Amino acid sequence: MDPEKIMDGLSKELNFALKAMAKAKDVNEKEIYSRIVKNLCESLGVFFDLASEMMSFDSDDDSDKEDIPF
Repeated sequence: MDPEKIMDGLSKELNFALKAMAKAKDVNEKEIYSRIVKNLCESLGVFFDLASEMMSFDSDDDSDKEDIPF
């Protein structure tokens, strides 16, 4: 699957869970939504960490071109 589509889906689910948590009246229900929000945030964090690591390997940097022997 396309990582961008996955991130969009996770973001939409996160937004939905936050709205549902705000509407929840019962403490137990709020706790359930808070766990859902935590899991979704951690999942999004995986993609953000991956994107951050990929940016550090960007080959467009001029200093990297000098190190390549071919």
